[in-house]
Amino acid sequence: MTGRIVTLTLNPAVDLASTAETVIPTHKIRTTNEHIDPGGGGINVSRVIHALGGDTLALVLAGGATGHLIAEMLREAEVPTEILPLAGRSRVSLTVYDRSTQQEYRFVPEGPTVSPDELRATLDAIGKTRGAWLVASGSLPLGAPDGIYATVAGIASAHGMHFALDTSGKALEAALHTGLDLIKPSLRELEHLVGRALPDAASQDAEALKLVESGAARMVVVTLGADGALLATQDGVARMPALKGPVRSAVGAGDAFLASMVLALARGAAPTEALAWGIAAGAAAIEGVGTARVTRAAVEACYERLSSNA
Repeated sequence: MTGRIVTLTLNPAVDLASTAETVIPTHKIRTTNEHIDPGGGGINVSRVIHALGGDTLALVLAGGATGHLIAEMLREAEVPTEILPLAGRSRVSLTVYDRSTQQEYRFVPEGPTVSPDELRATLDAIGKTRGAWLVASGSLPLGAPDGIYATVAGIASAHGMHFALDTSGKALEAALHTGLDLIKPSLRELEHLVGRALPDAASQDAEALKLVESGAARMVVVTLGADGALLATQDGVARMPALKGPVRSAVGAGDAFLASMVLALARGAAPTEALAWGIAAGAAAIEGVGTARVTRAAVEACYERLSSNA
C-alpha cells in the first residue's frame, strides 16, 4: 500500500475556454484569452493533487486524435497517467465567459460510446492498480451501465483502497451503500438524490446526515456554491463558508475541492481540516482561468485566509 491517490476518468474531454465581449445569437462571436486543458473529473483531480505535491496516477479511458491530445497535455503537465484505449474519439467541451454579463456558458457533449470489452479492460486495469485512495469522478460515457461505479467500489474495497466518488444521477444512486468512503454531491445533486428541494441549512444538514447514518457513504460533502460546503459524518454536520474573491472560472472548481480534501485525508488530516483544504482549493480554482488551474502557493494562501477568518 502506498500513499498514492489513483483517479478514474471514464469520459474525459479536451476543455476549451475563452472570453467573449458579448454572446449574441446568430452572430460570429470573436473570443480572446483562449485556454486548452485536459479535462474530466478524475483528470482534474489528479492535476490538482500533482500541483499540490501529492502522489497520483490518472487512469483515463480515451481515444482518437482528441485522446492523443489529452495524453500529450498530461505528459506536458508531468501528471502520471495510464491511458486506457478507446476506439471512439474523446469529446471536446467549450466554455465561454461573457464579459458584458459576467456569465459563463458551458457546452458539454455526451462523448463517445464505450464497448463492453473496453469496460472490462478498464476494470482489469483498475484491479491491477494500487494506492491508498481511488477517486472516480465525472459522468459516464455512452454504453457504460449505471452500476459501473458500484463495481469499481467493490474493486477498491477488495484491494484495501479508500474510495471517493463524485458523480450524479443514476450512477451515484447505484453506487450508494457499496462501501463508499466519500461522496461529493452539489446541493442540486443532493436535492435530485433525495427527491425534494432543500431550501435551508436545516433540511440540507438533515438529508446529508441521513445518508451517512444509512450507510450510503462514510462521509458526505455537499458543495453549496457561494455558501461554502457542509460535511456530514457519524460525528454530525460541520459547515464552512466560502472564501470571497474574484470569480474568473468555475470549471473544475469542484474537482479541485475534492482533490485537495482527499489529499489532506490521505495525509492524515481530520475530516473538518480536510474540508478546509477543499474550500481553499476550490477558491483558488475559481480565482484562476481555465480548468482547475491552481498552484500550491495559491491554495496555501487561501487556506491561511480561511484559517484567519475562523
